[in-house]
Amino acid sequence: MDPTTADAPIPLTEAFLDVLRGKLGDLVDASATTRAVYSTDASNYRIVPGAVLMPRTKDDVITAVGIAREHRVPVTVRGGGTSCAGNAVGPGLVIDFSRAMNRVLSVDPVSATAVVEPGAVLSTLQREALPHGLRFGPDPSTATRCTIGGMIGNNACGPHGLSYGRTADNVVSMTWLTGSGEVITAGSGPEALAAVPGLDAFVAENLAVLRTEFGRFGRQISGYSLEHLLPENGRNLAAALTGTEGSCGMLLEATVGLVPQAPAPALAVLGYADMATAADDVPHLLPLRPLALEGLDAQLVDVVRRAHGDGAVPTLPGGGGWLIAEVGGATSAEAVEAARALVAASHAADSVVLPAGPEATRLWQIRADGAGLAGRTADGKQAWPGWEDSAVPPERLGDYLRGLRALLAEQGLSGLAYGHFGDGCVHARIDFPLDAGGAPMRDFLARAAALAAEHGGSLSGEHGDGRARSELLPAMYGPEALRAMEAFKALLDPEDVMNPGVVVRPAPLDADLRRPGARRLRATDGFAFAHDGGDVTDAVHRCVGVGTCRADLRGRGGFMCPSYTATRDEKDSTRGRARALQEMLNGGLVTEGWSSPEVHEALDLCLSCKACANDCPTGIDMATFKSEALHQTYKGRRRPLSHYTLGRLPQWLRLLAPLAPVVNLAGRVPVLRRTMMALMGADPRRSLPPLPARPFRWSGAGKTASRSDGPEVLLWVDSFSDALAPDIPRDALEVLTAAGCDVEIAAPGACCGLTLISTGQLTAARAKLRTTVDLLLPHVRAGRTVIGIEPSCTATLRSDLVELLPDDPRAAELAGAVRTVAEFLTSIDWTPPQAAERLLVQPHCHHYAVMGYEADRSLLRSMGCDVEVSAGCCGLAGNFGMERGHYEVSAKIAQDGILTRAAAHPDRRILADGYSCRTQVRDLAGLESRHLAQIIAEALRR
Repeated sequence: MDPTTADAPIPLTEAFLDVLRGKLGDLVDASATTRAVYSTDASNYRIVPGAVLMPRTKDDVITAVGIAREHRVPVTVRGGGTSCAGNAVGPGLVIDFSRAMNRVLSVDPVSATAVVEPGAVLSTLQREALPHGLRFGPDPSTATRCTIGGMIGNNACGPHGLSYGRTADNVVSMTWLTGSGEVITAGSGPEALAAVPGLDAFVAENLAVLRTEFGRFGRQISGYSLEHLLPENGRNLAAALTGTEGSCGMLLEATVGLVPQAPAPALAVLGYADMATAADDVPHLLPLRPLALEGLDAQLVDVVRRAHGDGAVPTLPGGGGWLIAEVGGATSAEAVEAARALVAASHAADSVVLPAGPEATRLWQIRADGAGLAGRTADGKQAWPGWEDSAVPPERLGDYLRGLRALLAEQGLSGLAYGHFGDGCVHARIDFPLDAGGAPMRDFLARAAALAAEHGGSLSGEHGDGRARSELLPAMYGPEALRAMEAFKALLDPEDVMNPGVVVRPAPLDADLRRPGARRLRATDGFAFAHDGGDVTDAVHRCVGVGTCRADLRGRGGFMCPSYTATRDEKDSTRGRARALQEMLNGGLVTEGWSSPEVHEALDLCLSCKACANDCPTGIDMATFKSEALHQTYKGRRRPLSHYTLGRLPQWLRLLAPLAPVVNLAGRVPVLRRTMMALMGADPRRSLPPLPARPFRWSGAGKTASRSDGPEVLLWVDSFSDALAPDIPRDALEVLTAAGCDVEIAAPGACCGLTLISTGQLTAARAKLRTTVDLLLPHVRAGRTVIGIEPSCTATLRSDLVELLPDDPRAAELAGAVRTVAEFLTSIDWTPPQAAERLLVQPHCHHYAVMGYEADRSLLRSMGCDVEVSAGCCGLAGNFGMERGHYEVSAKIAQDGILTRAAAHPDRRILADGYSCRTQVRDLAGLESRHLAQIIAEALRR
């Protein structure tokens, strides 16, 4: 079996698949879409699997591995797919534990242990342990989506590895399936090694090398951690199997140790001239026993500022690099005092102490998003893993960083550093020119490995070696140690079925690289992809697989990714969709370009909510890719029916306005409503939106203006507000007048083309937008601010406008003058009326992603409102939830989000600025909701 060429014939036969499906049925998926989605993890590597198994039970796994062994098919295990070194990709059968074998089976507060399945997500375990005052100690930055099985596979650590140790130090015992098919209990103690025949003899024969080459410092994660097998280390087989990266068998169940929660941690943020100087100070701070001691490059924080503004970054000390020290205490005051003591012991040039609270949380989130934020260098080049996880003894860290910086400069490379400095572990993404091939990366990695070894370090400090570094193990291990690792694997996987090519008999580190095989695709007549210089290939490869889209972010106010939270299917995540698009560019599996069925299957359940553009640290915008794919697929061709109906809704609304009584009557007759919805390409279970007796522009208000000496504004009444909710622009006009504004109402015909964009009718959308610029820009140049009412339309003028009219400088001029009602009212000297309402707010996704919701929160607070925000999409998302085939997912998203919140807070009235959000709660639950302008106007009338 040669696993080194992804496009070579896959070592998997139809006979194997037939037997596997015969035993396990629909748990086996060998479709092109699924194989494309699982072709890579969070690494540089692309290996298309032959099939993917999503087991429900241990017996499913045992059966599958037995069949694979009989057919000589390699097996690779996968958890959250966040492996940075290519540990979780393989050419045969990939077993994904995260879909179904993901339970926390029990938590025992007396013994401080928990029993988990391999696919249990770390944050789920933390949530289950929290009521007992306990937690799992190691906590990688991917905690919201990484699995315990994956952590055991890599021997993960995270920031609190400094105080709680590695995963190996926190595993009590494991139920383990070996490559030869035996199910063993891996534990520790005098008889533990007897679980594997020949292991006692192996240890006796290799005592010298196990004692001298393994376990030399805490973060020596590269290779196998065979030091745990020694008598003086407790003959700990569980710890020795931790970090074997799926190459010696696989976890079926684990008992893990838990530790007490720190009651009230505080942060000491220490500023230094640069990262190496910060590292020099680490040995001085370790005696104070911080819970965590992290390094952070100032340029990473600059990435956040550029993307989200200064408000997204807490107060930080001056300097080019920081140490973030977390210290504990019985109370918040005690922790703050301990943080100040640490500052006093440091050699920092500047410092800030942050007690537990929002600012400390924001800083931790920036650190957690490091892998995604570092995906672009300071000058905007793409940066990659490969040397993202080296570690040296902490006392050598400063000199190592200087050597690494010199090596980067010598090779014309750059990268942003961060990491677990208290443990000597450095994370860095480097701008290897992978589009031109792997040779420069190979040369750098070989020299960097020698540098790390010179400082007594490890190629990996927690991510494992995978396909990125296994070939480099001779740089830090002698021949005898390498032979010992090979012999250890042979005891557990004698036929080399388990993850071949990793650690033992490694594949070349520059084989199977994903980026060199991707064809160059430039922007043409669709979106400009300006943030990536018009390079669609670079834009698609913004996704580096960190998997934030697989986390449920609603608890911390995030919105991504609504379809994945509903289906739990990898292809319905932002990452899964990016992988399908990347495979389109590689062309080996997805072969029909934008029109490929696999691309459209992956994009089908994308709601085009744009949440990923805000919540993913890489800034990838899947709504843009969906629109581009539809545009490139259907231009000049017959389109789906819904594109002609829902995609051209503003035109239909104008035509139907005179027929409102007839349309509304038809909507109340079930058979007529279902027929009309079917003719539109919509789901017949949906209601037909009621049409008002008179659109806004038919009324006198639509033709008048409010004159004053106050701020000059242009009220832009979009198609939805005009034809479906005319009371809202009337109330907006009343509010702006009360605020002392000089108000003009935009002339008819100014349309953002949103429905055209979401259905990929970009040529027509571009024409609409040019007309809109012609109509609105003269008012802007005359000094007026454009006030949008419908958040999705407002967001379109703020974002998509400049992407679709990149050569028209007027587009950016107009985009910069568009504001929401709240943004404008909070920017002028006006005191809003008091409302004192209890509100449940459903922000529109585009509002959240493009404009942000803080201005609205601020305005509502100033009005005395008690606000509860329902984070996450409502599920309708414009045409998405109306289209046939999307109803179930749309309804589930609503039920898991806004409808559950509404049921829990019946005393709160719903605020929803988005027409689709208001439609969703009325359609599915009969709940009424109001726009912000209506709430202010009602308060003014009291």
